[in-house]
Amino acid sequence: MNFWFSVFRQTGRNLRQTWTTQFMTCLTVSLSVLIFSFFYLIYLNMLNAGDKVSDDLRLVVYLEEEPGPEMQEQLRLKITQFDQVQEIKFISKAEAYTRFASELGDDNRDVLTDMPTDFLPASIEVTPLRSLRSLSQIKLFSEYLATIPGSQKVQYGQKWVERFYYFTQLLSIVVLLSGFLLILTATFMVASTIRLTIFGRQEELELLKLVGATNNYIRTPFLLEGILLGLIGSLLGLASLYTLFQWTLRHFSGAGFLDLFTFTFFPPGIICTIVILSIVLCTAGSYTSMQKFLRI
Repeated sequence: MNFWFSVFRQTGRNLRQTWTTQFMTCLTVSLSVLIFSFFYLIYLNMLNAGDKVSDDLRLVVYLEEEPGPEMQEQLRLKITQFDQVQEIKFISKAEAYTRFASELGDDNRDVLTDMPTDFLPASIEVTPLRSLRSLSQIKLFSEYLATIPGSQKVQYGQKWVERFYYFTQLLSIVVLLSGFLLILTATFMVASTIRLTIFGRQEELELLKLVGATNNYIRTPFLLEGILLGLIGSLLGLASLYTLFQWTLRHFSGAGFLDLFTFTFFPPGIICTIVILSIVLCTAGSYTSMQKFLRI
């Protein structure tokens, strides 16, 4: 009991004596956590949005002629030779016309008055399995569908899918870079802060060692400083991000891009992971500084 009382007292004393340095280090750690968490949150929400979009992903094969029942069966077998698919649906010319008229609505349906009901091509809607929904596989599948008999054109929103894929790839790189920034900042900034504290108390620490203070008694206050810096810095960063997240939802939600997808904050598991990671990095910085500059 006396050990921990003395340790906490020493920790409080260290924080009071170097509070300006500790404060700036805590802000730096919180800013690093904020930057990393910001990009990681966008990345996770983009992945979730991509999953929702991929649920509606269909490859549309436009045909030269409307196939009969026997030809439909042959085309179905031809398509499944590439791989198993979730669904294959044949759209007749009449059904395509009905869909188009429905999409135009009652106000604009007059433009179809003099148009024949079979002017739109028949098509096949192919819904791939989730295992086939990577960009490379979709491209290969599209090229394969273009070779089936009677195929005129294959469409699946290629440009949009490619841009979304490359955007998520760019975000993953940014997340890795910001994570590396968090590691460097948390480790080296805390190490520098603890190092300054050690230099300021070098004579006192040497005297404690001479009068019989144990290594744990000398180390523990500095480790607690690292733990506190990691805990407070990460919580401040995450709290700032949550405030920014709520502000964005309030001011930009509605009939727009943000209304197309459901954006969510980190689940508790990821929040705890970020906090623990920050504490571990800051404690590692504190431990590294002691091992290098404190002769015990």
